[in-house]
Amino acid sequence: MRAVSGGEAGPRGEGARRPELLRVRGRSVAWVPPLLLLIGIVAVDFRTSSDFRILSWIVLVPGIAAAICGVWGTAAFAVLAPATYLAADAALPHEYQAGLPDLVLAGIGGVLATLACVVRVRGEQRMVHMRDVAETIRRTVLRPLPPGWGGLDHAAVYLAADSEARVGGDFYDIQTGLYGTRVILGDVQGKGLAAVEAAAALLGTFREAGYHEPDLTTVAERLEVRMQRQIRMRKALGSQDGDRFATAVLLGFPEGEQDALDAVVLGHECPLVVGPDGVRSLPPGHGLPLGLGELDPADGPPPVHRVPLRPGETLLLTTDGVTEARNDDDVFYPLAGEVAAAVAADSDLAQPRRLVAFVRDGTLRHCDGHLADDTTVFAVRRRRTGVGNTDGIGRKES
Repeated sequence: MRAVSGGEAGPRGEGARRPELLRVRGRSVAWVPPLLLLIGIVAVDFRTSSDFRILSWIVLVPGIAAAICGVWGTAAFAVLAPATYLAADAALPHEYQAGLPDLVLAGIGGVLATLACVVRVRGEQRMVHMRDVAETIRRTVLRPLPPGWGGLDHAAVYLAADSEARVGGDFYDIQTGLYGTRVILGDVQGKGLAAVEAAAALLGTFREAGYHEPDLTTVAERLEVRMQRQIRMRKALGSQDGDRFATAVLLGFPEGEQDALDAVVLGHECPLVVGPDGVRSLPPGHGLPLGLGELDPADGPPPVHRVPLRPGETLLLTTDGVTEARNDDDVFYPLAGEVAAAVAADSDLAQPRRLVAFVRDGTLRHCDGHLADDTTVFAVRRRRTGVGNTDGIGRKES
């Protein structure tokens, strides 16, 4: 599960790239337990009578090392264990010596332990590589967003229903453009790599159309066309998920208009407007989910709602992982009510970062941590400096 971020999906850190056990101040101490076991076996064996010989237990030492040490560390113990056995056994009187059979057992145990360690380390390396691939895919779909990007304060959290997957069909982004800043949040139907592929395709189209197109309606139409193309391509490849679709919310912050917001809702839950004065919902949209436009071609382009926006108000966008989170009594998470009560008690909760953290914690608490679907919480708010094309690329000189 991702932690709250300032609108970005940052990496977990270089320290997480290699799984290491038993580290103290950055240094591995994995060799300590097998060494203590080796010393303990010899010490106990010397202090017990001939009726209780445990020197042969020394074969356990390389096995313990194989579980927590590296290959070279395990190999060192595979050599040290028989050598210690030979020295300790030779130090005893002849009638108490265990002899060659247990020495051979210790040697064979060391060889097998080293081979097992090689298998374990290779498996860990494959796991790290696969995690890096998943991290790269996630950062491609949910790219990092600089603080204040597009003149917006923003925060986001993404929680995967499958904690090992790290990425799914939920997506969000902020795109600066020639006609203001555009925001998208969406949820591709289904799971797996096909959902990730569709999300990446829609984001690519949004980043181009959101930059160049003057109307939010046109951006929505471009997304519909892209989803239809994605569906046709998947069908041509013989995929069985041809009925895939995506719900989405498009927001536009017109340049030079601080008190207005444009919104297009495409089969998605309506965003909440959270401010010091309370919580309200945006007008419900009448657009079909992306990919289903051909069901009603005469319906025309989706409508754009112009919504007044007061200073300090935050747009809260979520996927159905939040609104459809259930508790043990099969009751959905009451998002609007929970947020309204919390804001009434503390108006500063409308800040994007705090709001996202509150919704994340409330959702996990409501479903006792058992998410049935990927969950995204995304909050954006105008900065007092306004919005616009912050990179300056493509501006026309007046």
